[in-house]
Amino acid sequence: MSFSEQPNSPSRWHVSLILLLGIAAVSTAAILTRFASLSVSASLSGFSLVIAASRMGFAALLLVPLWRSILKNRPSGAAWRWAIAAGFVLALHFASWITSLSYTSIAASTTLVTTNPLWVTLLSWWWYGDKPRLLTWLGIGIALLGSSFIGFGSQATAIATNPLLGNALALLGAMTASFYFLLGREAQQRGLSLSHYAAIAYTTAAIFLFPIPFGLGLGYTGYSAQTYLYLLLIALIPQLVGHTSLNWAIRWVSPTQVALTILLEPVFSSVLAVILFKEIPSSLTWLGIALLLLGVGVTAFRPAIAPPNSKKRDFASDENHKGD
Repeated sequence: MSFSEQPNSPSRWHVSLILLLGIAAVSTAAILTRFASLSVSASLSGFSLVIAASRMGFAALLLVPLWRSILKNRPSGAAWRWAIAAGFVLALHFASWITSLSYTSIAASTTLVTTNPLWVTLLSWWWYGDKPRLLTWLGIGIALLGSSFIGFGSQATAIATNPLLGNALALLGAMTASFYFLLGREAQQRGLSLSHYAAIAYTTAAIFLFPIPFGLGLGYTGYSAQTYLYLLLIALIPQLVGHTSLNWAIRWVSPTQVALTILLEPVFSSVLAVILFKEIPSSLTWLGIALLLLGVGVTAFRPAIAPPNSKKRDFASDENHKGD
């Protein structure tokens, strides 16, 4: 793991422990989402957006006490822009990924959504000018082969009702999550503390997601106490504990290394899905998952992110916004 040696920086084991805690927490997201969907009569394809909005809404409400401190500290305009941008793509991430669970298996969805290292590597080429190495391209090729196996394998099982759509949504979730990590890093490097950044990003995501279910004829009332319990647990465990832990870790290690650690999520989630839902993917899907994880691991074998002072495209730079 590439560790950032800075004054007062935490120890390696401390960072590793927080990363492991974060991965364990986010691994419960698909499981709790499936439980929430099973507790209502509405189809998950529509209720999934209620889940996404509720997840961010509960998380934002729990962080409301931080807003007094945020306004008192008066973050720079650049910090605000990066945090709000991160919140917007976070909303897209949850809308696409949670909906993917309507159409494909937990194993396929969680594997595809954790292809962050692949997308972070490609984004780094554009953002930081870090051209991928030959080994990186090999990893991308292996990952793409694995993705195709997952797609074909998902069609051979009754678990997935529309695997092509579900897998595509999961991949979109991975791409937007990669943007979220990079934008969040920029926001924190411009002076926002982790808690202040999380409050701004989560609130932004909640605001974007909140009205969408109404357009589908759904609302936020009339569900059972069990459903609301699952929605609250989704906000507490995978969101506040999981994502906040990963956002903390990204201050000390590269986004690629954090994304690489997230490869443990589909392993944990798939095992839980087999135990709790008897959701056993086909042999071809398992082969695809193995190839995809191998490819992503090869892609992110070394950090692809340049140091913070490297030249990069910055839509919120001081040069373009001198008054911030």
